[in-house]
Amino acid sequence: MIYQLTDFLPTTKKELELRGWDEVDVVFFTGDAYIDHPAFGAAVIGRILEAEGLKVALVPQPNWRDDLRDFKKMGRPRMFFAVSAGNMDSMVNHYTANKRLRSDDAYSPDGKPNMRPDYATITYCNILKKLYPDVPILVGGIEASLRRFTHYDYWSNKLMPSILVDSKADLLIYGNGEKPLRELINRLREGKTFAALTDIPQSSFLSKEIPASNWKDITLVSHEVCLKDKKLYASNFKHIEQESNRFEADRLLQKTGNRWVVVNPPYSPLSEKELDASFDLPYTRVPHPKYKDKKIPAYEMIKFSVNLHRGCFGGCAFCTISAHQGKHIVSRSKESILNEVRKVTEMPYFKGYISDLGGPSANMYGLKGKDIEICKQCKKPSCIYPKVCFNLDTDHSRLIDIYRSVDSMPGIKKSFVGSGIRYDLLLSDTKSEKTNKSHAEYIRELITNHVSGRLKIAPEHTSDNVLKIMRKPSFEYFGKFKMQFERINREAGLNQQLIPYFISSHPGCKSEDMADLAIQTKRLDFKLEQVQDFTPTPMTVATEIYYSGYHPYTLEPVYTAKSKEEKLEQRKFFFWYKPEYKQQIIRDLQRMKRPDLQQKLFGK
Repeated sequence: MIYQLTDFLPTTKKELELRGWDEVDVVFFTGDAYIDHPAFGAAVIGRILEAEGLKVALVPQPNWRDDLRDFKKMGRPRMFFAVSAGNMDSMVNHYTANKRLRSDDAYSPDGKPNMRPDYATITYCNILKKLYPDVPILVGGIEASLRRFTHYDYWSNKLMPSILVDSKADLLIYGNGEKPLRELINRLREGKTFAALTDIPQSSFLSKEIPASNWKDITLVSHEVCLKDKKLYASNFKHIEQESNRFEADRLLQKTGNRWVVVNPPYSPLSEKELDASFDLPYTRVPHPKYKDKKIPAYEMIKFSVNLHRGCFGGCAFCTISAHQGKHIVSRSKESILNEVRKVTEMPYFKGYISDLGGPSANMYGLKGKDIEICKQCKKPSCIYPKVCFNLDTDHSRLIDIYRSVDSMPGIKKSFVGSGIRYDLLLSDTKSEKTNKSHAEYIRELITNHVSGRLKIAPEHTSDNVLKIMRKPSFEYFGKFKMQFERINREAGLNQQLIPYFISSHPGCKSEDMADLAIQTKRLDFKLEQVQDFTPTPMTVATEIYYSGYHPYTLEPVYTAKSKEEKLEQRKFFFWYKPEYKQQIIRDLQRMKRPDLQQKLFGK
């Protein structure tokens, strides 16, 4: 299909002229290249604003180093500037777990690095405030969402205040922005100013006084106290996480200097119809023509994939998905999914293979509470840890039907599941014969029809002590799933691999735990390749523990490997089978006075 420039949101003055526009309502700055596809936040927000009847211009990856012409080229917007760092936090995008600068950027043309600044949201906003001090700025996206309170920044190794303080933004929308964004537009059309927008759910702002509201308030420990007392800082996070995931949450307040950071509670989750509407906007599904002959790695990875749902109720301690998308699953209708698959089949170079029918956790599609009133009372961050909730309907029949319906469509040879799955969901006894049968049927359907040679799953660790802090199931579940995977492969005459993911240096993990990981994975005949050091990112339980030394829910101290030497010692255990590490590991185990672990790993 050949697209015209006018099929995209305008990115230059010339493209404004093609539309006959001499001014726009919103100018949106983003740290990512412009890919007009529902997997990229800038495209979604831009299309929503467009659907609301606004004239929207998009400035992808503006140059912040020169004379700032990119920040001036669209002129002064009639309503506001919108700013997002992109699909990733800019610091995670730039640096490895060892704080080394990455050599590429998956969200830039040809993977080119250095196309966005560190702390991109703050940098873009500060430039705009200097150029247009009287124009309001709205911030959103992953970086803004997860930095809305006082937070630990791993890369500067210090606590930072709410991003509202340093960015000087007028309003922050956190999480998925459809509902608050539409409400914002309605209020502005009524003649309201940004200063008057104090009661929009899922928004945050700075205020000298605490605005009146109908919500209950929870006052967090102030930014200044957090700087002095790590334990009190940690205590904040229990409230932050709980209120982020509740159906009917309280408003959160945090004093910072002489102002209050006010974080209004989130909207209730989108309905199926509302989510469909977001995915059914007129995306071209391709990068903007300005990137002709260039490849954008993040797009190449997902261009033939389809996202089925949002949200994740896993509650993993190191993950930010629920902090941004919420723990309640919002699923698309079958019709909307099949319509998108149909569009994929019409794309150039499509050869009949859907690379992923997925989501944050691939097999949570369609799962929700049996009694929604029970869910409304719940504050737990996970619906499946320490065990699967009695009120969770885990029947996988709807998802199996999606897979089979997609595979029967004209132009489809095969669909794969590239997103991670929660195998503990599939191995739990629900006391329902129908649901248990759907679990077994799903496992067989997945393994025989939707694995592209390798199935990636994430046990993350083997030690019960570490898994408890991670909020992950016992490693025994992995063993059970591995047995089923191998049995079904044998029965189907397939030769597929199971690829497990593991993390070292996670809070609570000691070198002895890593030795156990090496022993357990050796016993299962694995030589690990998908491994990583824990990276502290804003707004996770694990990051709060890493910085403060205390668990936010118990306020008990927790050990974390922090020094380069401690991290390296743990990481070596992943590679016990490599000759260059064997003697180092033996010396470490002897120093720990653990000849028992040495014998299990290397023999006498």
